[in-house]
Amino acid sequence: MYITALDLGTSQIKVSVAEIQKDGKLSLLSVFKMPSVGLRKGEIISLEEAVKSLHRVINEIKQINKAAAKNIFINVGGGNIKIQNSRGIVAVSRADNEIYSDDIDRAISASQAINLGPNRMILHSITREFVVDGIGEISDPLGMTGSRLEVNSLIIDAFKPTVNNLIKAVELAGGKIGGLIYSPLAVGRSVLTKAQKELGAVVIDIGFGATSMASYEEGKLIQAAVFPVGASNITNDLAIGLKCPIKIAETIKLSFGSAMAREVSSKEKIDLHQIDESLKSIINKHFIAEIIEVRLAEIFEFVNNELKFIGKLGKLPAGAMIAGAGAKMPHIIELAKQELKLSAQLGIPELSDIEFTNSEFEAQLGDSEFSVCVGLLLWGADQSLKENGWSMTKKGLFSKILKHFLP
Repeated sequence: MYITALDLGTSQIKVSVAEIQKDGKLSLLSVFKMPSVGLRKGEIISLEEAVKSLHRVINEIKQINKAAAKNIFINVGGGNIKIQNSRGIVAVSRADNEIYSDDIDRAISASQAINLGPNRMILHSITREFVVDGIGEISDPLGMTGSRLEVNSLIIDAFKPTVNNLIKAVELAGGKIGGLIYSPLAVGRSVLTKAQKELGAVVIDIGFGATSMASYEEGKLIQAAVFPVGASNITNDLAIGLKCPIKIAETIKLSFGSAMAREVSSKEKIDLHQIDESLKSIINKHFIAEIIEVRLAEIFEFVNNELKFIGKLGKLPAGAMIAGAGAKMPHIIELAKQELKLSAQLGIPELSDIEFTNSEFEAQLGDSEFSVCVGLLLWGADQSLKENGWSMTKKGLFSKILKHFLP
């Protein structure tokens, strides 16, 4: 079975293609990225342009293997995602009160029977715990006995037209969707270990157009969000503050940027004429760092607000993992520790379940900017093997939703 992970970013589309082996391991076939147009902050703003971008990508995937273009897992982001807790309660159906899989399925279905607003659809239903006759913290009640079964779920729902646009764009470009995954969940699957999720941790993915976060405790997702601020906002800030073109601002950010102004001497200068002959000004590196620090501190403040909302501000023992292209900024880990009041480290995708025949592919996929892409690949493999969640099988939840919502 072939599987493709397609990370739809504002500036780049990142792709990884793998084959699922009989032992469940993933054998990586290719990794590449291409420029992205028609997308902004996780949503399609121009279907025509997005299809053009995706058409080039899908053609490249088909060159690797045509079957891989028929099982594509993509990320869903944007600011229109909502998360809510839900509970489903059912009576155990058998006379001996033994809980069977159909009882579990009925309880999960009951938890999904929530009132959604117009044009909303369930993206994920994540089971947090089962409760049997009032006793909770049960991960799998199969085979237990009881008269009443409850399930506490986390329901993630999305704006249906946004999702339909993503599906339509991929299909018009010649691909077929295997599943849709909320971006923060993909990053969490890729970067955080089981131990970190158990202890309590937050992963923060700073992309070009947006930033996502996912927080876990006791092995369960407790909060996730996407913020409409990313590395491109830093570039825009520099362009305004330095009165230079966007292209020059991006070069300055990547070549001379720092996340903490106190780590940069106020005596260090940059002659912009060496970057672009049309520019003649000399700027201060400390001033550049000040601009960058303010914007990154704002991003971490968004994360703090989410952690405060769930009562976990500064209370996650495993700390924060900083991922995404924005995580490469010098001294960003120090700033994260300062702003989040948590331990922090660079988030690197976990690749132990992936086999590589090409060391260059391994180095590329192990970069923090591929965190979402790796997460999509692992999540997609999980779902394809277990035949649940967003599986491609006819019995899968995704097929049902796809048939219902596609025009």
